[in-house]
Amino acid sequence: MANGGLKYQFARFNIAEKLIAFNVAVFLINGLSVALLGFSNQGIVKWFELPEDFMTFFTQPWSLITYSFFHAGIGHIFWNMLMLYFTGRIFLNLFDNKRFINVYFLGVLLGGLLFMLSYNVFPTLANTNSALIGASAGVTAVLIFICAYIPNQEVRVIFFNVKLWYVGVFFVLVDLVQITSGVNIGGRIAHLGGAALGYFYARQLLNGNDIGAGFTKLLDSFSNLFKPREKKAPLKTVYKNKSASSQSKADYDKQARQRKIDGILDKISKSGYESLSKTEKDFLFKAGKEN
Repeated sequence: MANGGLKYQFARFNIAEKLIAFNVAVFLINGLSVALLGFSNQGIVKWFELPEDFMTFFTQPWSLITYSFFHAGIGHIFWNMLMLYFTGRIFLNLFDNKRFINVYFLGVLLGGLLFMLSYNVFPTLANTNSALIGASAGVTAVLIFICAYIPNQEVRVIFFNVKLWYVGVFFVLVDLVQITSGVNIGGRIAHLGGAALGYFYARQLLNGNDIGAGFTKLLDSFSNLFKPREKKAPLKTVYKNKSASSQSKADYDKQARQRKIDGILDKISKSGYESLSKTEKDFLFKAGKEN
């Protein structure tokens, strides 16, 4: 019963909450393996962290994704997951799970690539042994995406309302200052890679170009490999009845709802989120919760 309850609760999570749950689970399993089973923390993480050396990377190419699921400590995972939760809520009021996955994981990929490139280009990093872990590049991509897509939308920060583009500029400046201070240079460069992806994705989307469409097709093709093939049903005569008419009406209602969502998103792209009426904002919020 408890197992069924957990599965039900997990199924109700949106994609951001599922990512948070997965990251926390990895963090706990890794920590318990070290504390209770005597495993070496470095021995486990080294198979999933992103190395700075390209030759080492070629022996574990999966690390370009898996590095984002491991964290260095409580503070590291806490702030990343807190930011992912709040940015995810805003993002998913505007778009569906697939677009969130696009922005998040493309941010992870670009952040990781820039991390490796920096350690093979910049003289001060060239002879340094390092590795990258953490979800920061993906989280930053989502944050900067919403800051660029609805820059004038205000959010509550402690006691003040602040426009999103101010928030985005602040986080980018923090990373730049930390680089000049020599603090976690590789990690900060990965953040900037995620930020660049988020900004470019949002600006292209406002111009009607979804740069993540190809990534979505790639993921769909990969997931289809693991789906059982459906057996072809024998040919038979189908008679139109009341249930068929009901299904047609349901399809029509779904299409009408999607057209309304598309119209609202088009209005946002032209005039900004603040141009929406209260009714439109409420409808978009409810639609985001249902997706």
